[in-house]
Amino acid sequence: MNIDKAKLEWRNEIRYLGVYITSSNVYSCSFTHFKQTVSCSFNAIFEKVGKIAIEDVVLELFRKKCLPVLLYGTETCPMKKSHIASLQFVVNSCFVKMFNIRSKVVIEKCQRY
Repeated sequence: MNIDKAKLEWRNEIRYLGVYITSSNVYSCSFTHFKQTVSCSFNAIFEKVGKIAIEDVVLELFRKKCLPVLLYGTETCPMKKSHIASLQFVVNSCFVKMFNIRSKVVIEKCQRY
């Protein structure tokens, strides 16, 4: 398609105000960019302070620095169960690293408290 002699390219995904909107029949967003950013930032935080700081400090850094990035834009897009599960997987992975636990039940209890 051409507008004013400039060719417009079709994209499967666009970024607007940091939210990635995907092309589909219904309005939807992609959260993969947020998940990758949170994983990288948590790994960087944990690498620096994870071994020397107490769990409360690491947890607070995760809560203040990583969760806002992960949840940014979620209120603008309809959330499917698969989106919620995918975001929850990132949070669970961080808890596995923080507390060195593998049990889903223990992870859920840690998150609750």
